[in-house]
Amino acid sequence: MTADGRPVVWEACQTLNGSWGYDRDNLDWKPPALLVRMLIDTVSKGGNLLLNVGPNGRGEFDPRARQTLAAIGEWTRLHGRAIYGATASPHAPPPNCRYTQRGDRLYLHLFSWPYGHIHLDGLAGKVAYAQLFNDASEIAPAGPSRAQRRLSDLVTDARADTLTLRLPVRQPDVLVPVIELFLRD
Repeated sequence: MTADGRPVVWEACQTLNGSWGYDRDNLDWKPPALLVRMLIDTVSKGGNLLLNVGPNGRGEFDPRARQTLAAIGEWTRLHGRAIYGATASPHAPPPNCRYTQRGDRLYLHLFSWPYGHIHLDGLAGKVAYAQLFNDASEIAPAGPSRAQRRLSDLVTDARADTLTLRLPVRQPDVLVPVIELFLRD
């Protein structure tokens, strides 16, 4: 979001279930993964997310609201550096992904888990180290296999500035997996 070519402060407002206050009969609760994706999407565009939670007449939160907030809190406990103090990145993310950035750390949020590899255009030679954020396990760059080297003679549309990361086959057990990329100076 910009005004006169400069970034502006902005905020998105969301609810847990489409109601701005407690509504006993509203059963349209958003899943925690959707709310986390909304948070990531907002931060990736330089904004802030305001999440409305309405207490009942006794001043208590509905158990479903507490469960949702606990799930978001657990994800944030592991991935908070990718949100707090982070903002939009000048890099363009792959499809079904978002980038947030904080200094020399670029955070790749994977909204859908790719099978085997992810291709990051424009980042070849710019990343010193990559790790899954949930467990700090290293994500290695993918080198060409013998079959890929033979195919590369036939395929000429691959971008030379693309970094390819080799991912685990199974998605980590978190609402939205995040890969932390340590950028080179």
